[in-house]
Amino acid sequence: MTEKAAASPRIAVIVPVRNEQGNIESLVSEIDAALTPLGPFEIIYVNDGSTDGTPAELSRLIETRPHLRRIDHAQSCGQSAAVRTGVRAARAPICVTLDGDGQNNPEFIPQMIAALEAAGTGCGLVQGQRVGRKATGFKRFQSKVANAVRSRILNDSTRDTGCGLKCFWREAYLALPYFDALHRFMPALVKREGYTLAFVDVIDRPRFTGVSNYGFFDRLWVGIVDLMGVRWLIRRRKRVPQAQEVGNVNHSESGKEPA
Repeated sequence: MTEKAAASPRIAVIVPVRNEQGNIESLVSEIDAALTPLGPFEIIYVNDGSTDGTPAELSRLIETRPHLRRIDHAQSCGQSAAVRTGVRAARAPICVTLDGDGQNNPEFIPQMIAALEAAGTGCGLVQGQRVGRKATGFKRFQSKVANAVRSRILNDSTRDTGCGLKCFWREAYLALPYFDALHRFMPALVKREGYTLAFVDVIDRPRFTGVSNYGFFDRLWVGIVDLMGVRWLIRRRKRVPQAQEVGNVNHSESGKEPA
């Protein structure tokens, strides 16, 4: 990848990780293989307070991959915070997220990007929806209950918000209200901002190595409070402004993100 391409990526792949040392190299290689045909891209690993060899492994890989970036959280702040850190640091207009354990297959990223671009800027999110879940029976039951409750309350048109594979316009994400567990409610909040949704079925697979860093309470019961908060946010959003600039305006400062 050339220096010019690395400086102007079209796609940013954001991977939040905590103690995933054994899964990093294989997943980075898969992302490289999936995205190289699509043009310039960057991979942003957000190290969410890892206590294993994750930082050292990322530093080793960065030496031979100028498009790979590492951002450290001094202490673990959770998956939503790590995703937000990565999106804010991204230089590309299109962002893709996936989990760092290898369960999300990067082969589906080109299909998701194509769906987003085909739908245009009116589509705020392409949500991956897992088929063939590689999880325990209890975890599948837990997800089924959580998704059913969420869908009934939020009417977000989505059967699987827990899939880490998501593709979206960076600008659309940054317009969302931020809170812990945001990544699990993105379809509902994207709809709240007036965007449409698109969906791509993705094949789930077992994690490469290690064990999950997010447990029972993180996935379901703690999220009930957040679910009620998201419902309140949706009910408070009465109308999405359809704004259009008219007349002779100085655009010299346009396009700059507020500090």
